[in-house]
Amino acid sequence: MNSVLVSAIHKSSGKTTVTVGISAALARRGVDVQTFKKGPDYIDPMWLSQASGKPCRNLDFHFMNEDEILHEFTSYGNDTNLCIVEGNKGLFDGVDVEGSDSNAALAKLLATPVVLVVDTRGMTRGIAPLIRGYCEFSDDIRIAAIILNQVGGPRHEGKLRAALERYTDIPVIGSISRHPEMEIAERHLGLIPTNEAQFADKKIETIAKIIESSVDIGLFGTVACTAKTPQGVRGSFDVAAPYPCDIKIAIARDAAFGFYYPGDLDALHRAGAELVPVDTLNDSHLPDVDGLFIGGGFPETHAERLSANTELRRNIRTALENGMPAYAECAGLMYLSRSLTWQGQRSEMVGYIPADTIMHERPVGRGYVVLQETPSMPWPGQRGPSDSLLPAHEFHYASLENLPDDLAYAYEVKRGAGISAGRDGIVLGNVVAGFSHQRNQASNAWTERFAGFVRSCQQAQLSRADIRPCG
Repeated sequence: MNSVLVSAIHKSSGKTTVTVGISAALARRGVDVQTFKKGPDYIDPMWLSQASGKPCRNLDFHFMNEDEILHEFTSYGNDTNLCIVEGNKGLFDGVDVEGSDSNAALAKLLATPVVLVVDTRGMTRGIAPLIRGYCEFSDDIRIAAIILNQVGGPRHEGKLRAALERYTDIPVIGSISRHPEMEIAERHLGLIPTNEAQFADKKIETIAKIIESSVDIGLFGTVACTAKTPQGVRGSFDVAAPYPCDIKIAIARDAAFGFYYPGDLDALHRAGAELVPVDTLNDSHLPDVDGLFIGGGFPETHAERLSANTELRRNIRTALENGMPAYAECAGLMYLSRSLTWQGQRSEMVGYIPADTIMHERPVGRGYVVLQETPSMPWPGQRGPSDSLLPAHEFHYASLENLPDDLAYAYEVKRGAGISAGRDGIVLGNVVAGFSHQRNQASNAWTERFAGFVRSCQQAQLSRADIRPCG
């Protein structure tokens, strides 16, 4: 497999923009590129997917064991020309002080060389000991090339190259000047996602052109060709035969909601669900479906339009009150609450969850989460022993206020913030709604369980409909 892991010295070094530009530049040349993103991020993969023309896949030590990561990487990378893995934060950063969850650990596992993007602002000769230190810190990986970013001009570039040539043997394959037009707008949760950015295609085109003039794409491909073959997958990954498609689940897909893992959507389809998109900003009613799935997103930036669509809000609330099963993550939870207040503006939401959403200036919950299921979880399936834990993640500036004391919760939060008092996943009727984001993996087959719950609710409704009064 031809592969490269693009990393950096620290976060906000521009590696996402660089990776987007390289992916788009290669795709423009007819190269079949498969992108991957380390960690649980939704937004960077959306840009990488649009740049390469193929869904980006997440590789995450919190959700996946090493065999699962290798299986994901080889399954989607074997039949492509080149794999690009974008790291998160810095090359050696991670939760574990030993580095077992770092970008470097991922590069070692995947047997892929590293291209380091270096933000060179305020730096000249000092780049040499920095790079030497990174190269000597671990014998398990190979830093194969450097891309200089945020270079101040030809004189600055000359000093950087001279220092690297004098003190290291790492080649420079690119030097990118300071281009404001390359910047992708950010806000509280990171980059603006492509489902909101009307300019996304144009922005990617601009970035790709600058990258093509600043980075030697041919040398980047040469580095990828030096990747070794990853070690074989040791576990068994027999995929069960797809369940006959017998249920329909509406899924919110619009500018307000768009945070979904491609693998989870694939798993829902294998579990027998047809996913029917619904536009919460423009549609007047739900399609003819058996269940509802509302993932993450930015409802706060679209609160006025969401509130103005009173017909759909009432339609959704009526459907849920009549027993429609639903699963809502983070933004979906906020949308199902009574109201959403952001920057002093209060907007009415669906009103099914008896609480009010308040947006704060700082994160309320951020990072990896560990959940323990409670007996209130209505989904069928094996919950495991009482001490079994489920991996998840959260990133929200919101909290719920005016919560009733008697609500049931699907999860105890062993690590993380959740909704309230170490609990997450409100269970109300046939709805499960929480701040935590799940990912379908061997440790948590939530898609199969949710599809099974939708199916059981559908069958129960059909059974009730068959009952006719006597006489």
